[in-house]
Amino acid sequence: MTTKSNLLKKFRIVLCKTSHAGNIGSVARAMKTMGFSDLYLVNPKDFPSDHANALSCGAEDILRKANVVSSLGAALKDINHVIGFTARKRELTQPHKNVRELSEQLINEASDNSIAIIFGNETNGLSNIELQQCQTLGFIDASLKYSSLNLAHSVQIVCHEIRMMSNLPFKNNILKKIPKKYVSHQLQNGFYTHLEEILNEIGFLKKIQAERLMMRLRLLFNRTQMEKEEINILRGILSEIQKKLK
Repeated sequence: MTTKSNLLKKFRIVLCKTSHAGNIGSVARAMKTMGFSDLYLVNPKDFPSDHANALSCGAEDILRKANVVSSLGAALKDINHVIGFTARKRELTQPHKNVRELSEQLINEASDNSIAIIFGNETNGLSNIELQQCQTLGFIDASLKYSSLNLAHSVQIVCHEIRMMSNLPFKNNILKKIPKKYVSHQLQNGFYTHLEEILNEIGFLKKIQAERLMMRLRLLFNRTQMEKEEINILRGILSEIQKKLK
């Protein structure tokens, strides 16, 4: 039987370009109180930091184990489903789901998939480039008149919702009945690179806005949450096209 602690270990919290070290410490505290422990930091402005340790309030172990990386791609290694939290729905975007609805979906996927939840910079949130790495977007249903949430508060709410969904006794039975493992982030990116190569070889990208087209194609395939066998089929088709072109 899948236990709650094992399910929560399948979740990774990713902070992108965090400006204030204290927020990192507060996030570590929020994670530990909810039973989460896997923290990745993408280009933090100030870390390690005594200020972060002070605000972690006993969660220094999470800070010591935190992985500091130079790119979001490195933070998403071996991840099957990437969720970005953003308050506003963007143009050309993925599904944008309330945190409670999303938490139920994620806890059902966690038995067979590793899941990353990413949060952006305190001032600007997630950039468009960072959002392109996500299959799904989430939001916290805050007041429309004042929806600004501290980074650590946002992480706390998301982790709490996932934890509450893991308490429901019927979840483990569902997980056993419908296992489905999605393709890893790096394999999916490999497909996008291969697809772009083919579109360049046939001259298609030269005829239109190449960057915008690739963004739309990425969003299209991200919404399908492909399995490894499906990626292999698509890569095989692309390889055969390349053979014919040569």
